[in-house]
Amino acid sequence: MDTNTLQAFVAVASAESFSKAANQLFLTQSAVSKRVALLEDQLNSRLFDRIGRRVSLTEAGVALLPRAHQILLELEDARRAISNLSGEVTGTLSLAASHHVSLHRLPPVLRAYTARYPKVKLDLRFDESEVAYDGVLKGDLELALITLSLSPDKNINSIPIWHDALQYVVARDHPLASKTSVSLEELTQYTAILPGQNTFTRELVEQLFERHDLHLNVGMSTNYLDTIRMMITIGLGWSLLPESLIKDDLKVLPVSSEPIYRQLGVIHHRDRTLSNAARHLVEMLPSAK
Repeated sequence: MDTNTLQAFVAVASAESFSKAANQLFLTQSAVSKRVALLEDQLNSRLFDRIGRRVSLTEAGVALLPRAHQILLELEDARRAISNLSGEVTGTLSLAASHHVSLHRLPPVLRAYTARYPKVKLDLRFDESEVAYDGVLKGDLELALITLSLSPDKNINSIPIWHDALQYVVARDHPLASKTSVSLEELTQYTAILPGQNTFTRELVEQLFERHDLHLNVGMSTNYLDTIRMMITIGLGWSLLPESLIKDDLKVLPVSSEPIYRQLGVIHHRDRTLSNAARHLVEMLPSAK
């Protein structure tokens, strides 16, 4: 058994497809099939059921998958630890950033980082915070710069970097725009446009209204704050937006309630050794406040 066969197995299990796994691994479908077949011979067990184009794990495959993940992660961790001994800041750094962080917080950090460490190859993805969070938890990503979870998994190390104040906003011709004071109860009488359910930001808002025994009237949802901003400016409802997105075409409401803040920052897996490349990026982030 070698890592190539385990990588092929994990890729097929994740993609639920031999052809998609081949694309991810930059191999032919035949090569991936041969590696999986070799692993099945070594274990004397069928790992996948193949019915037409559908691929699903057998009972043996389900049992092997978490162990295969762990073996590959431990090997990668060992490689990082050994590579770190040289002191060089090089190699590939896999990280993800939320759309808001990548647009409004990350550019000056990356500009300074790439200038200081030109030998590092950035494998940068732009994902929703929750997707990036799962990527770090599963070991697919070394770092993620995201909206931090209110209740992170015990295996996630969260480092707050930016304190993001959220303001209640409406279009300037919205019925609430002329009020000198607005209560949370009044807000529930109008349509809200918020990030989707199960997002960290939506959780913050829902918790506040639940503490006051109020039910939000959510009309539309999208996880792109810039899209929410556009919908607010044309009068489709109210929302909460970071101060960096508030311009003269929006009216900040004087809401008589406790303010809402969200923490933006960086996360990594507690059990993974950070590469020199990742460690130096984490060290640079506080200067970006």
